[in-house]
Amino acid sequence: MAVELTGRSGEPLVRAVGTLGLAASIVNVTIGGGIFRLPALVAAALGPQAPLSFLVCACAMGLIVYCFAEAGKRVDLTGGPYAYVEVAFGSFAGFLAGVFVWLLGTLAVAAVSTIFADSIGVLVPALEGTAGRAVFLIATFGVLSAVNIRGVAQGTRLNAVATVAKLLPLVLLIVAGAFAIDTANLRWTESVSAGAVARASILLIFAFSGVESALVPSGEIKDVKRTVPRGILLAMVTITAVYLAIQLVAQGVLGPGLAGQKTPLAAAAAGVFGPWGGTMLLLGATVSMFGYVSGMTLAVPRALYAFGRDGFLPRAMARVHPTWRTPHLAIAAQSALVCTLAITSGFERLAILANLVTLLLYAGCCLSAWELARHDPETAGSISSRLRQGVAPLLACGLIAWMLTSITREEWRVAGLVVVAAVLVYVLTLKGRARLSARPPSGA
Repeated sequence: MAVELTGRSGEPLVRAVGTLGLAASIVNVTIGGGIFRLPALVAAALGPQAPLSFLVCACAMGLIVYCFAEAGKRVDLTGGPYAYVEVAFGSFAGFLAGVFVWLLGTLAVAAVSTIFADSIGVLVPALEGTAGRAVFLIATFGVLSAVNIRGVAQGTRLNAVATVAKLLPLVLLIVAGAFAIDTANLRWTESVSAGAVARASILLIFAFSGVESALVPSGEIKDVKRTVPRGILLAMVTITAVYLAIQLVAQGVLGPGLAGQKTPLAAAAAGVFGPWGGTMLLLGATVSMFGYVSGMTLAVPRALYAFGRDGFLPRAMARVHPTWRTPHLAIAAQSALVCTLAITSGFERLAILANLVTLLLYAGCCLSAWELARHDPETAGSISSRLRQGVAPLLACGLIAWMLTSITREEWRVAGLVVVAAVLVYVLTLKGRARLSARPPSGA
């Protein structure tokens, strides 16, 4: 079973993305701002055993992305996770998945923005306090909104410039830092609880998430059945190796001093290269996070635009600027929301909420992979194929459920309120969406 995407005109999209292109896209989206803060947080939770949480998270993500690959082989629709869930379980489940994708993007950008502001505060001490951070964030989102409102081309060029400096400082830190590790800092001296590992692992989901964004243009991937599994595997192996190397270097160089660092990788680079190394990595991190925030400021508002176009939000959200032809109100509303969250909340809280949404979305995709395989004629007649297709989703859902045991009651309450609000929006807009879908297409 495979679903082929065509545009509104009936013309198929061009399939031009191959294995290396997909893998590079996943690596680019995944290695973002989170890794510049997370080594300190997992070290604070687990000490020298912190790499254990990376391995646990990598195993969980391995099962999850296997399910993504299985679903991606059967659904060619652009939309990624949203499309998988909608094809498997219908429009209401697809709508909830779409809300989760939007919420994930919103919380993730707000979380990375807090690290971005902290990094700027180290470089420019005048912007380090609460008031300075707020002014900086308001100015940043004001500029990014204006750039993206003026056109997609401007926003895309800005992203391309910002992406260039992302990986080089990390590679330099890994290579040079390997020779500066004090092995005493990596010795395991005491055991850690399963609950602590679960909490650290769920926090690290923030660093591993990104596959869902890179798979959104599935309708433009060549030979989906081969490209998606291979691209995901190549990307996940690369990402896990980079993250483990970064954690080991930071832990080995800083030891107990790693925990609590606001800019842990910059501190590790300063320990390896001297003060200029810390400044170099801080600048690289700042450029990387600016690129991420800029790119997501371009991408995420399109979800609000789509919700407005499809009748889930007021039609104003679907308005297009008469001159620049961009969804200017959606961009302004999204930037205001993200800026407010970044000013009023800390990184860890935003990251945990983003990860809770991510894991719920991932669980839906894993169940979608199972449901799609169950109805696939190619696997229906083979008991071994059916068992293989069923085991991975069940194991993935089991690991997700285990990580979710570390979520607090308050965090569950916030997630519950979001789901209730989404259900109300879906129900209250039924009549309006029915009238909208009954209208003849423009030009008919």
